[in-house]
Amino acid sequence: MSLLNIIHYPDKRLHTVAKPVVAVDARIQKLVADMAQTMYAAPGIGLAATQVDVHEQVIVIDISETRSDLRVFINPQILKAEGSSVHEEGCLSVPGIYDRVTRAERITVSALNAEGETFTLDADELLAVCIQHEMDHLKGKVFVEYLSPLKQTRIRNKLKKHLRETM
Repeated sequence: MSLLNIIHYPDKRLHTVAKPVVAVDARIQKLVADMAQTMYAAPGIGLAATQVDVHEQVIVIDISETRSDLRVFINPQILKAEGSSVHEEGCLSVPGIYDRVTRAERITVSALNAEGETFTLDADELLAVCIQHEMDHLKGKVFVEYLSPLKQTRIRNKLKKHLRETM
């Protein structure tokens, strides 16, 4: 396993739409392991392959306090979305920025696991938010794009300034 480089907003690669995984093979399983290690080290609770510049539909999530409940979603699809709720979100690709985003309150998602087996999951609360957030990455969308144009500009400028200062 190895740590992967997380790309940061406003990097244009974050807007690349991920392609479906054709086969869950050793390469994809290594990607899952590397993504999980990267997410835990960051530290974060979710990571999409797009964020590590791999444009395939792979997500890892672990919302447990003990970091012992890794969930893998390959080629995820939301089958049902109900209700609406607002939660504060952050993102490993947008470090230090948090804001409120409206998403579906409950979802049913279908995906493949790390062994390539199909499963369906009903999710609500933080897990539902996290799945929707990471699926947005696979569609080339970052959570700040739900915010007003003014907030987006401020965030872009803040992150560009931070990047200049660290170089």
